Amino acid sequence: MFEVREKFKLSDKFLAEFDSRQPDWGPLGYVTFKRTYARVLPGDHERTEEYWETVKRVVEGCYTIQLNHCKSLKLPWNPYKAQKSAQQMYRLMWDFKFLPPGRGLWMMGTDYIWQRGSAALNNCAFVSTEELEVSFSEPFCFLMDMSMLGVGVAFDTQGAGKVEIGEPRLSDETYEVHDSKEGWCDVVRVVLESYIGKCRRPERIDYSRIRPKGAPIRTFGGIAPGSAPLIECIQNIDRVLRPRCGQRIRSTDITDLMNVIGKCVVSGGVRRTAELALGEPGDVDYLKLKDPDLHSDELLAWRWASNNSVAADVGMDYDLLGQQTAKNGEPGYFWRENARAYGRLKDGINWIDTKVAGTNPCAEQSLESYEICNLVETFPSRHETFEDYRLTLKYAYLYAKTVTLVPTHNERTNAIMLRNRRIGLSQSGIVESFQKHGRRTHFDWCDRGYAYINELDKIYSQWLCIPESIKKTSVKPSGTVSLLPGVTPGIHYPHAKFYYRTIRIDKTSPLVDPIRRAGYRIEESVYGDNTWVVYFPVKTEIFERPKREVSIWEQVENVAQMQHYWADNQVSATVTFKPEEADDIPRLLELYEPRLKSISFLPLQDHNYAQAPYQEITEEMYVHAASKLRPLDFRNLNTDEAQDIYCDAEKCETPIPRPQEEFPFIREEGVPETQTAEEVVS
Repeated sequence: MFEVREKFKLSDKFLAEFDSRQPDWGPLGYVTFKRTYARVLPGDHERTEEYWETVKRVVEGCYTIQLNHCKSLKLPWNPYKAQKSAQQMYRLMWDFKFLPPGRGLWMMGTDYIWQRGSAALNNCAFVSTEELEVSFSEPFCFLMDMSMLGVGVAFDTQGAGKVEIGEPRLSDETYEVHDSKEGWCDVVRVVLESYIGKCRRPERIDYSRIRPKGAPIRTFGGIAPGSAPLIECIQNIDRVLRPRCGQRIRSTDITDLMNVIGKCVVSGGVRRTAELALGEPGDVDYLKLKDPDLHSDELLAWRWASNNSVAADVGMDYDLLGQQTAKNGEPGYFWRENARAYGRLKDGINWIDTKVAGTNPCAEQSLESYEICNLVETFPSRHETFEDYRLTLKYAYLYAKTVTLVPTHNERTNAIMLRNRRIGLSQSGIVESFQKHGRRTHFDWCDRGYAYINELDKIYSQWLCIPESIKKTSVKPSGTVSLLPGVTPGIHYPHAKFYYRTIRIDKTSPLVDPIRRAGYRIEESVYGDNTWVVYFPVKTEIFERPKREVSIWEQVENVAQMQHYWADNQVSATVTFKPEEADDIPRLLELYEPRLKSISFLPLQDHNYAQAPYQEITEEMYVHAASKLRPLDFRNLNTDEAQDIYCDAEKCETPIPRPQEEFPFIREEGVPETQTAEEVVS
């Protein structure tokens, strides 16, 4: 896939400065890193990486890509300059000035990338169903394929009415599912195509080659979910399509099929991904997809798998939609024409991105259909001067641009990605930067930084002999990555000055004993889901106000300002609102529609339920809890339980159902290895 003739190596003398050291972790940083990003060391199944080893792998992988790109095209390559540059990138990552996305921390520099392509390094994607009559199964299989690599995928409902569903004709063959991501996608493709008469439905599907639940996935990493999610996926595809035989596919059918696949990919809590549905604002049935008063529990069993938004038009009436958003936070809004017409709002209309078809699940990237994107987070609040931040932007840009040098396994995606070279240099800790530097200074950094990124793109694109990037900046919601340095995620406000942040860890995890020995509070989960709940005391170091004290209007203005000064893609923001602010949403959308490309909302609630993820505490409680803590020691542990949590905002992440909700139609034990088509369809 990507020919590696020579691998780049950092100097041993340089790496010796970091061996056996720990960086300046945030309160949950080390646990999050070990649980989510540290890979099992090759040839050493006794432990996973320490942070210095992960940064080594990532930086060496990045410069290996550059080296081999230059060698393959016979372009200039200076080993001395490359070593100096790579060491600077390493230091900036070590100091948490910037970080690759979770995708990059997990996959960059692995053999999987050289063998399978760059898709697993990317955060997000979009696929349109507009050409559903040309290839019925392709959008659904694209979503499944990319989701299984941890890429969050959004989709639209443009294919509604374009295909008639028919009764599948059966063949007498047995279809054997191969134990691979491709094998899973292939059987879904065969079943879908059988409903439009493109192929015959196998009489029997044999799942026996799929490795059992809990078996390690050696190449990609993580743990296998077993065959149960795929068996249920095929059953649910039939539940969606069989009642529709003789009728044309609806927007709700498209959304259901995507959600069924998304639920399958979640794989019983082992893997997480994200989905967003993009429907039409006048589609009443689509807007009622999640109404429990209108739909059976069977349908609602998978409709949680996507956040549902609408493709809004400037000038439309927001009254009814805004009222629905005020109830539960959906739909969200994406202004497609604004995304096509504008880069940064400050720069005026340029129509540079006219092929934009949609957005990604967290809505920070403008995307064509089948396009994917990679994002990099910078942390301006961890910088003292603009010159300091300017240096960080150079290496964050260099990482993101380097990812575009490696093609994916999907030819249609490559045709777009290699032309657009779209990247997203993001910021987290924006509110902290407001407090530390002042709003005006922060926006000045954004403006000057954006100009510098454009200069860099001209220089490096010429050196690498590739197109300049069509767009370069965004604001992603962050979440897991921002936990490593302990900054506030994206553009969002902190929960409180002092609070408990709870995380759930499987009872079998080797992380449990070290956490317990370090003095952290641990409770058994009240949900009976075989997990421990760990309480991490957190103090927000740069703090003015908690999110409950910030008005809906101020939050939206922050989004508009970042869209003006920084993001030529988009700003992902989930704006929280209090009950008394709900009626403002239609007016707010009408006033801000010329200044936004995307936005979503979420009712602000006091989570009084047991073991909530955020629990405000007093300063005295924080001091008491923190005084009991000792350093965490995760050395010599095999913590290979990584989850694909890379499109990881509070709202856009696909939730993991509780165990009793995972597979309502099949038993955990005794799932048959083969089923006849009659058994499945019935």
